Amino acid sequence: MKTCPGLRGSQKARKVAIESAHAIRCLILAVVAATFCGGAAAQWKPERPLELIVSAAPGGNQDLTARAIVGIWQARKTLSSAVVVNKPGGGGAVASTYLSQHARDPHYLMMLAPTLLTSRIVGAGSFHHNDFTPISMLFNEYIFVTVKADSPIKSGKDLISRLREAPDALSVAIATAVGNHIHMGIALPMKAAGVDIKRMKIVPFKSSGQSLTAVLGGHIDVTASTFSALLPHVSAGTLRIVGMSAPRRMPGMLANIPTWKEQGANAVFDSWRGVVGAKDIGEAQTKYWESAFAALSQTEEWKKDLEKNFRVNHYLSGQDARKYWDAQYIELEDALRDLGLAKRAN
Repeated sequence: MKTCPGLRGSQKARKVAIESAHAIRCLILAVVAATFCGGAAAQWKPERPLELIVSAAPGGNQDLTARAIVGIWQARKTLSSAVVVNKPGGGGAVASTYLSQHARDPHYLMMLAPTLLTSRIVGAGSFHHNDFTPISMLFNEYIFVTVKADSPIKSGKDLISRLREAPDALSVAIATAVGNHIHMGIALPMKAAGVDIKRMKIVPFKSSGQSLTAVLGGHIDVTASTFSALLPHVSAGTLRIVGMSAPRRMPGMLANIPTWKEQGANAVFDSWRGVVGAKDIGEAQTKYWESAFAALSQTEEWKKDLEKNFRVNHYLSGQDARKYWDAQYIELEDALRDLGLAKRAN
């Protein structure tokens, strides 16, 4: 089996996460001490409300994650004021452009997803993750493929069978751009199962919330997404998960969901979320935000949110996060080239 980028990345990620657990605790203590107890150069704190930028519309996974972060910070009085600002469109280009307009201003942060990387790789975007200041890596997660509860597609095997016979017979909703991690979460297993993925009818939406609404309304046949936006619909029994990109079955309410490998598609893939700041913010400002996210990663509220959404805690500080994203860029480019979607050489 050819190892998919998310699998290689997740294996390395987990090793780094385990080996650096003590380092995270030390970083929190050291940076907090320097920031709040140290010299004048390290005394920076936000002077205005933070804008946490999301490149998707309200209701999607990025949006829900950002609001969880802000909610925890506000409950713990980490920040006096912070708001989530939605800037959907252009496969992340609208959000990235907005952040680029605030260079050197530490009051603007942006949720980072693989979409920014894949948009550049497929030639749909010009921004690179290194155009911004790395703040933190947050977690890894898997991609789930779902249908409406009354759909004639009862399993991943049914979906594979239909798409092998006629790849364009079903519409597939993704958020937020063709070629991104959500698209890859269904394209990789379908290709592994023998589907002509170039003929699949892929319909991008501005958020996973919108794509799920389209499926629930009967306008779209199938959708792919990460789990957080799915949770209320799966719990209510209005959507059915037919496949997931995890390497093994998951616990709890997902214990009965088979992996793609169990259903004839030998593919594994995972996604991730991180945070970047505006370009050229200062060292003390960067350290402040690194400390804030390091502390967030250790809170019980954050751990419970990750567990509820079947995510893997994977905190990395700024420069380690940059190295991880650099490696992911190369691996995603290789995978997209295999899918016939890569256009940009670097």
